[in-house]
This record gives sequence, C-alpha cells and structure tokens, in this order.
Amino acid sequence: MAGSSHGHTPAAWTGVIIAFIGFCVSGAFMVAANPLGFWAGLGVVALGGVVGMAMRAAGYGAKKQVRSLTEASA
Repeated sequence: MAGSSHGHTPAAWTGVIIAFIGFCVSGAFMVAANPLGFWAGLGVVALGGVVGMAMRAAGYGAKKQVRSLTEASA
C-alpha cells in the first residue's frame, strides 16, 4: 500500500472531510438528544460519499491499476 497513492487524491480528501464534519454534527446532536439534527448529520455523511464519487468521476481521483496475471502470481 505504501507504493500506491491510495487515498491521496483531492476526491478522497474532500469526501472524507465532508463525512467527518457530518459525523461530528451527528454526534453533537445525538448528545443533545435531537433526532432531527442526528439524521441531518448522517445525511451529510452520505453526501461526503456522493461528493467523493462525483469528484473521482470528474478525474480528481486515482486511476485503477490493472495488474496482469504474471504480476499477481509473483
């Protein structure tokens, strides 16, 4: 894994940061016993995944590396 750029792309960073903010919002509203805010925070978490996938589709993610059968067996 150290040799690849797994997770080191603008798409990955943006998706994770948005999801982390949603996680923090959801956690704060869970402690405050506010179910509507909790579910809104989980919506932001899901939005982070959608934004990350959209950015990857726009070319801001890492390209998939296809390994040949000879590399996989070695």
